[in-house]
Amino acid sequence: MTLNVRGFAATSADAPLAPHNFVRRDPRDTDVVIDILYCGVCHSDIHQARNEWHQSIYPMVPGHEVIGRVTKVGAKVKGFSIGDTVGVGCMVDSCQHCESCAESLEQYCEEGATMTYNSYDRHDNMMTYGGYSEQIVVAEKFVLRVSDKLDIKSAAPLLCAGITTYSPLKHWKVGKGHKVAVVGLGGLGHMGLKFAKALGADVTLFTRSAGKEQEAYRLGADHVVISTDAKQMEAVKSHFDFILDTVPNQHDLNPYLDTLKRDGTHILVGLIEPIEPALHSGALVMGRKTVAGSLIGGIAETQEMLDFCAEHNIGCDVEMIDMQDINGAYERMLKSDVKYRFVVDMASLKNA
Repeated sequence: MTLNVRGFAATSADAPLAPHNFVRRDPRDTDVVIDILYCGVCHSDIHQARNEWHQSIYPMVPGHEVIGRVTKVGAKVKGFSIGDTVGVGCMVDSCQHCESCAESLEQYCEEGATMTYNSYDRHDNMMTYGGYSEQIVVAEKFVLRVSDKLDIKSAAPLLCAGITTYSPLKHWKVGKGHKVAVVGLGGLGHMGLKFAKALGADVTLFTRSAGKEQEAYRLGADHVVISTDAKQMEAVKSHFDFILDTVPNQHDLNPYLDTLKRDGTHILVGLIEPIEPALHSGALVMGRKTVAGSLIGGIAETQEMLDFCAEHNIGCDVEMIDMQDINGAYERMLKSDVKYRFVVDMASLKNA
């Protein structure tokens, strides 16, 4: 039997999120049923709810930073038991047979990963609905173990903000001896600082305005550079091995390219729009520099990231909200009025 579930949904691009009853699929033998305790709020939830990426399907229940407890397991589930604390990130399935899936890089599935919401289940074609809800049903392979060493409230955004910044740092083998700069001090940026520091790098925050120094140092930065200050930018010319750029909107990359060493890499994790203004390719050619991009991580790497956070006592800095406050939270996020990630206490859904 399908599950009748309550959540919050957007019914159109210009409608506020509101209470919504919907149906989840009948759990399969390989499925885990999860009561959702907390769900992080990602900037992509806003993009999707408001159809800013022009591929939204309504009604839509956002949310892909899910922490909950297992309430039921299918007959073929071996890795989870009732009562386990678990997480669900941005994906709930993939083709499982392409080259990327074979390398545990399901996020790059060549047939397209099945996303946690605003996607179609590849087996029964039902819509997927996200974590702004009471329960979720997920295939075991896409469920993550959450250590009891983690604060589960601050762990929720690790499922997107965390893995989005951890994955490129691991892919490019960032560690001791590297100089890493992080552009932007938001939900992604503050995690980038924490991870780069924990991996042993010398870490700098690039920010456009003064006044963030102490906060940056608290989060792990060794240095702060005001990117609008020509003298400070000149002082770090040809200085960095890697730049982790977390800014989600168009901005000029050229001043940052000048701060990279030869063979340095500028990694985009926030921007998925055209790069404007255009890149000056001379900076790339003359220094054999690279502008690269990175998505989230695969399931194995996401589990590795959660275990790394448990070992190093890393979590997101969060502000808790009730489900009823989600529309106001969206507006605050657009004003950068949160340090650094909203997390919804799903117990509040009972009062919605």
